[in-house]
Amino acid sequence: MTFCVENETDCVFPFSLEDIVKLVGEAVLEEENCPYEVQVNVVVTDHVGIRELNREFRGIDRETDVLSFPNLEFSKEGVFDIDENQEADYFDPDTGELLLGDIMISADKVMEQAQSYGHSIKREFAFLVAHSMLHLCGYDHMEEAEGRVMEHKQEEILSRLDITRD
Repeated sequence: MTFCVENETDCVFPFSLEDIVKLVGEAVLEEENCPYEVQVNVVVTDHVGIRELNREFRGIDRETDVLSFPNLEFSKEGVFDIDENQEADYFDPDTGELLLGDIMISADKVMEQAQSYGHSIKREFAFLVAHSMLHLCGYDHMEEAEGRVMEHKQEEILSRLDITRD
């Protein structure tokens, strides 16, 4: 598994971003029974960066906490069926890893939401990684029932990792 993490901000976190991304990312992939070694890129940005991306890709001109850019289209959440004819589009030719997608996280929102929800910065960051990884695995929360499924999976994964609300 390759998790490439880049912090584009001056924000200093009280933990290793790489360690939390790897821990949570691998837990999500294990939960989803992903049969492949994967590659995920994670960029930590600020209000300005996330707002620009939100405007460009979603047509929403405001800050958000996390954006997910899946590389795969899923017929069903968590089912990694890849057509043989499209393998060249989805796998890194050098490593053989599945190019699962990209995650953009707002450091500003991590700090704000941790304080607002009354839990640690680590917990908020880990939550956003879990949330976004589930998006990369085909999950969504456009409908209430979908949202409940994602919430349950996120909480289950973080509880298993003992990353709970402080």
